Amino acid sequence: MTQAAAPAAHSSFYMAMRILPAPRREAMFALYGFCRAVDDIADERGPATASQRLAELDRWRADVAGMFAGRAPPHLAALDQARRDFDLKQKDLDAVIDGMAMDAAEDIRAPDWATLDLYCDRVASAVGRLSVRIFGLAPDPGDALAHHLGRALQLTNILRDIDEDAAAGRLYLPREALKAAGVTVDEPLKAVADPKLAGACAEVAARARAHFEKSNAIMAAAPRAAVRAPRLMAAAYGSILDQMLADGFAPPRRRGKASRLRLLGAVLRYGIL
Repeated sequence: MTQAAAPAAHSSFYMAMRILPAPRREAMFALYGFCRAVDDIADERGPATASQRLAELDRWRADVAGMFAGRAPPHLAALDQARRDFDLKQKDLDAVIDGMAMDAAEDIRAPDWATLDLYCDRVASAVGRLSVRIFGLAPDPGDALAHHLGRALQLTNILRDIDEDAAAGRLYLPREALKAAGVTVDEPLKAVADPKLAGACAEVAARARAHFEKSNAIMAAAPRAAVRAPRLMAAAYGSILDQMLADGFAPPRRRGKASRLRLLGAVLRYGIL
């Protein structure tokens, strides 16, 4: 097993992380590599069965446990350095794997809100809890920021990737929102073709917006240097959400993209000042 390569140079993540001091930047790239590696297992659409994918994730879980016991395998050397430098917690790395296991076990289809929130906590907010330690935020505001910004980013991802996920047999929109909108099927391709899906998307977007607003309030009260990178991520994904809301969610949908102008403005405002 090897960790994934560094993020693409044109990505919003790379642009946000490149403003960090070198030790923090390298730690974030190590964390990114870990997350990409376990995510690739969960998203494997080839011949591997669910049990095989889960077994591979269990091997990663054992490797993480070994790392915290002082026996880091070579492919976790960079992450182990980040762990020691920034006091990363095993429970958060385990939570990331738990989130990937939810995808690996079966195709998620219209989970209830509680299950979706747990999924968001594992695949996004747990990553946030690891990231804020690297950024240098104090535990209480850091964990609060991870909670809200992680959910804001993940809910935005879900809305952006509706059609791509449906093609892979997944539907992350919550069943309560679908039911309220009048969508009565959970078969992904049928559900996303229903014009009434826009109502369910609007509810998810409203929750994402509320999480962005709480994130912005936390960052406004935090030391400026510690929230430069999350400010840029919030600007990028906030612009995607705004674009989708402006376009509407009825099919056919165009996939939302971050506004480079808005991201550049955030870089000028938060990244170098």
